[in-house]
Amino acid sequence: MTRLHLPKFSLGVGDRFAHQAKAQLQACVLAKGEGVDVTPVWNKSNREHLIIGSSPKETRAAADVAVREFGWTGAYFVDADHINLENFERFLDPCDFFTIDVADQIGTAFNEEEMEKFIGRHPELQGEISIPGIQDPFRTDKAFVMQVAKQFLAAVQHASKIYQEICAKKGEGTFITEISMDETTSPQTPLELLIILAAIADEKVPIQTIAPKFTGRFNKGVDYVGDEKQFAREFRDDLATIAYAVNHYGLPENLKLSVHSGSDKYSIYKGIRAGMQEFNAGVHLKTAGTTWLEELIGLAEAGGRSLNLAKEIYATAYAHADELCEPYEAVIDIQRNKLPLPAEVHTWTSDQFVRALRHDQDDAAYNRHFRQLLHVGFKVAAKLGQRYTDILRENETIVARNVTQNLFERHIRPIFIGS
Repeated sequence: MTRLHLPKFSLGVGDRFAHQAKAQLQACVLAKGEGVDVTPVWNKSNREHLIIGSSPKETRAAADVAVREFGWTGAYFVDADHINLENFERFLDPCDFFTIDVADQIGTAFNEEEMEKFIGRHPELQGEISIPGIQDPFRTDKAFVMQVAKQFLAAVQHASKIYQEICAKKGEGTFITEISMDETTSPQTPLELLIILAAIADEKVPIQTIAPKFTGRFNKGVDYVGDEKQFAREFRDDLATIAYAVNHYGLPENLKLSVHSGSDKYSIYKGIRAGMQEFNAGVHLKTAGTTWLEELIGLAEAGGRSLNLAKEIYATAYAHADELCEPYEAVIDIQRNKLPLPAEVHTWTSDQFVRALRHDQDDAAYNRHFRQLLHVGFKVAAKLGQRYTDILRENETIVARNVTQNLFERHIRPIFIGS
């Protein structure tokens, strides 16, 4: 059976208000001009649709228009991001990529009989396991495999249930499947990843990407926080583990890692690229709110009432910070005393606003707390409705330039092309 195939390099692009699809695709066009094919995947979660009042059909329509106007002949997809059994059906028609989120099922109640069957099917997971590319062999026993299975088997089986429900309604092979385990507290080790992949293979879920939880913090819109060398080792070991699992368990040959909240994590891009080159591997880098922030930067650069609107959005976000931050507490780190007062921001020039918001860590004016609050503040713009989207249209050229440059120069180039 012919299945949809996700190419080697892919970029998840979020477009909160469905106005930047052309600017985002332009970044992939520029990559192609440098000889590298990067497949765009427009992703938007059910939560974001509910906040903004949009629908998955709008995301699909914006992507299709951009593809048609550019004459783009490469692959592209629309991702039902972080779906579950309660909300997947609204994504069935417009989407051909499904990110199945099972973080809530990790560590939940397990079936003892199913656990024993899994252990019995996989004697190779006990004893010494040598994975090409990883220097030291792993040594395990039944107790360890049982411990990992107790943590993850129920989550994998839940993912299988969601996958089968989508297949029943959409048809097998008509969509890309990703399993996401990143929104949890503890990172998965390469050995745990191997056991998870064995379980996924048992369930016959043809995943083409998997999003594990990595070491360190992946805060929204700002750089990675953690040991960059440790991340690089972990990333390459995960790549080795995936290659091993593909060969041993019959998983899709193009299976690759997905890095969620991957935008703006500049300090780990070198390690990601090094691992990809060493193993001739692909990667799916998921970006989202970075485009929304570039919209604000474009409006601030435009000056006048566009700058005033950006200031108004910040003032409202500041006043409602608790409400806006609460859903994202695990992935933001805002020190309230480092946030500028709205009265101060009101006096800022266009240049001051842009420098505080733009992710340039060499600029002394850059304020990561200001940036993070505005990152989660897209709900404020959503409530402005047409007032916000009208001003986006008025400033399309300057906003699009920022969106394209951000994705191409700061994300695509260091990972997929090389600086």
